[in-house]
Amino acid sequence: MEIKRDYYLKEIIDRMDNGLIKVITGIRRCGKSYLLNTIFKDYLLKQGIDKEHIIQLSLDENKNKKYLNPDALDEHIRELIKDDKKYFIILDEIQKVKDFESVLIGLMHISNVDIYVTGSNSKFLSSDIITEFRGRGDEIRVYPLSFSEFYSIYEGSEEKALNEYYTYGGLPLAVLAKTADAKINYLNTQKNNVYINDIIDRNKIQNKEEFEMLVQIIASDIGSLTNPLKLSNSFKERDKYSSMTDKTIYNYLSYLQDAFLIEKAKRFDVRGKRFIETPQKYYFTDIGIRNSFLEFRQSEEISHTMENVIYLELKKRGYNVDVGSVDIREGDSKKQLEIDFVANKGNNKIYIQSALEMKTKEKVAQEQKSLLNVNDFFKKIIIVGDNVVKSRYDNGIILMSIYDFLLDNESLNY
Repeated sequence: MEIKRDYYLKEIIDRMDNGLIKVITGIRRCGKSYLLNTIFKDYLLKQGIDKEHIIQLSLDENKNKKYLNPDALDEHIRELIKDDKKYFIILDEIQKVKDFESVLIGLMHISNVDIYVTGSNSKFLSSDIITEFRGRGDEIRVYPLSFSEFYSIYEGSEEKALNEYYTYGGLPLAVLAKTADAKINYLNTQKNNVYINDIIDRNKIQNKEEFEMLVQIIASDIGSLTNPLKLSNSFKERDKYSSMTDKTIYNYLSYLQDAFLIEKAKRFDVRGKRFIETPQKYYFTDIGIRNSFLEFRQSEEISHTMENVIYLELKKRGYNVDVGSVDIREGDSKKQLEIDFVANKGNNKIYIQSALEMKTKEKVAQEQKSLLNVNDFFKKIIIVGDNVVKSRYDNGIILMSIYDFLLDNESLNY
């Protein structure tokens, strides 16, 4: 069963022949290889590109082991270029080649090639890309399946689909697993054998137990403001001899971000137009992996899960996402109000609140309060967990359901 990834295919198509190395990144097992090796290749063939002009190598396959030598890889690719027509070079798991960056940069000097690569996050991280390619790479970040991609193959109601998505997330092989037990087993295996071990091995982490405990704390508190010092104090409350200093935790959080397991949302002072250094919020790039760290004990905390899913959808749609902070004065005291998300794309800005339900006037007033104190004319939206009709309050704030938001790619243009 093929799950269409039209958004990412368009992202690749829009970058074709732009003179840069297209670097497909994202958490492992999110579908990067399938996107290039199957979906994009099929697109090229349908456009009339000859198979001989698509040079494709999966460098994690045993039959291609000899090409892990950079000289052998470079020689092999150059031998396959027979004429002046355009060649599309697709290299999967390029990080397995020693000095791969020099091979790729050398191939860029050939005028009739267009280069696309993927790499696993154990050695091919976002920070590496910046360092190794120095402006020659064009990164396309791929996330696990969005809810609309998930729902495109789901047989059942929107409500049942969203509950399953909230529990097991969007890793393609978890989605395609037939039973709940199979989904849980797959996610637990990925968590233990792929994500955690990769990070520990790459960064030579000595205290695996405390590292995993940190991830569990972050998983429990998604959507909560925190910082390394606050987290360090939590460890010291459990054990005064804990080695988890704020510096150590800062490093561990960086490793988790580089591995695309979590993302940090900075706080932004909406009125002061400046970023606030600390605290921040952290979100998981796949909600199923997040629940796996908690042994699926907290997957019923729908409000936190919903907020995480909204964050991921905004990122998938290409928005930069911050957490908004608004200072107001009530009487003689100063108070900070929070806006869940400030989403920016170019000159467009949208303020978004996530509310599981708003069944009372008091709750409506509470969710609207921070938005009404922004004092600008950008769009303001409250997304609720109920399947409500999309509408607009007299004050201009838009109300929409989580289903409309997730299933309609144009929902924010209302």
